[in-house]
Amino acid sequence: MVATMPASRFDPFAHLTVPNVELYRAAMGAFVAAKRRFVVHLRPEDVHEMVASALPTVGMEAVTDALGRLDGWGNLRADPDTSRVTLVEDFYRARYLYQLTREGEAVERALETYDEQLGRRGALQAVALTDIAGQLRALRALADQSEPDPARVSLLLRDLVNRFTDLAENAQAFMGSLQRTIDLYDADADTFRAYKDRLVEYLERFIKDLVTVGSEIARLLQAFEPAAVARLLSIVADRDAEDAAPDPDGDPRAAARAAGIAAWEERWRGLQQWFVAEAGQPSQAKLLRARARAAIPQLLAVVANLNERRAGRSDRSTDFRVLARWFAESPDEASMHRLWRLAFGVGGSRHLMIDGETLAARSERPVPATTRWADAPPLRISPRLRRTGSYERRGRPNRIVVRAEQRQLLEQLTARQVAETTAARARLATAGQIRLSQLGDLDPAAFGLFLTLLGDALAARRPDRCDVVVTTADGSMRIALTALDDASIAEIHTQAGVLRGPDHLIEIVDVAAAPSGQEIAA
Repeated sequence: MVATMPASRFDPFAHLTVPNVELYRAAMGAFVAAKRRFVVHLRPEDVHEMVASALPTVGMEAVTDALGRLDGWGNLRADPDTSRVTLVEDFYRARYLYQLTREGEAVERALETYDEQLGRRGALQAVALTDIAGQLRALRALADQSEPDPARVSLLLRDLVNRFTDLAENAQAFMGSLQRTIDLYDADADTFRAYKDRLVEYLERFIKDLVTVGSEIARLLQAFEPAAVARLLSIVADRDAEDAAPDPDGDPRAAARAAGIAAWEERWRGLQQWFVAEAGQPSQAKLLRARARAAIPQLLAVVANLNERRAGRSDRSTDFRVLARWFAESPDEASMHRLWRLAFGVGGSRHLMIDGETLAARSERPVPATTRWADAPPLRISPRLRRTGSYERRGRPNRIVVRAEQRQLLEQLTARQVAETTAARARLATAGQIRLSQLGDLDPAAFGLFLTLLGDALAARRPDRCDVVVTTADGSMRIALTALDDASIAEIHTQAGVLRGPDHLIEIVDVAAAPSGQEIAA
């Protein structure tokens, strides 16, 4: 009696690493498609007909052999086909009906999920934020009731978790695909330029929704009392435990209820950590907002690099690619060495008198690398180099260069820059609060300083505040910025173009030039 080894639990994946994998995948796809139509068994001729469209050159014999191998790996189960037996000879001829096994169906589902995740680009779902906020408000209303409806609580919590899970997974997939897009931008420059404008607008819209709606979600989550949350989660766990199957060892409801409460508490904790920051740990929404904001200047930097390349400017990567092509086109190894010495300045040691005559002598009488220095042919060294360390004779030192003219030019340049900076600060200083749209046209110096002030203010503003007061690092200027609710758009005209954005109330004070005691109310 021969003992058989148990089949490995990973044998159903074996058809992915053998030849003719396309045939095996097509055959398994035929069984999956048949099961969707509630067809359980398939004959070899049925499978051949279904895979013929994708693999027209595959014959019936190859399909039959593939089904037998899939049966051996555990993907399919073969049952004798006795429905078409009319003669005794037909009974002894091998005829089989094939159907999916549990292992084979699990493998196909895993492969489907794998293909789906690889092709998934993800999205920043601003609508999901609004849905989550609405579901939290409805859940808060149920928490205030003395006896909330369990079905309503269960439905709201499940929808909330599903919407949040979809939002987090899509955001993660989108940011990953965005980084790959930035890294591989040079695949198609023209397409990337057209794509950049739509992508930047998409990111800005999501960042705005994440700031406003995300802050509301954080406030709603913080408003829930721990006892109210525990009561709602217990209601859902109790309702789920009612469907627990009977167990001969005891009542399964208690174990199902405890496992359900633990699972729902973990989901609720994940939801809170995504929107509410903890001590020393920023929320995932804040990290996502920072990552999305950082992607915008990266995209603009990519566009700048593309424009420089189109203008004919060279960079180090282009130079190295050209050099690599020259190396590949070199006719022999000696030409490669000569190209290396010319490109990287690798020459002979300066204190060794190696010239053409020396190289010719070495070619005629080569010296092995294992030769000792004492046994090797000597090298002639210049006596002056040996005595002084230099080929040239030391003489009078160079005359001192008078740089009065250069210093005067630097002083003039510094004075002009100081004057431009003072004029820009005076131009931006406002007499009290004004609207951003009232700043008017700005020259390049004033516009550059304004962008620095505006960037510092926007970066320091918290999601739960509509106003912010910021002082520059040198303490020379202070800006107060307050958001407006009228959704108006401000336009600032400059020589480089027009800056558009949401209108704000703004107050800028030149602290260095302001009278003593003048402050901006925080």
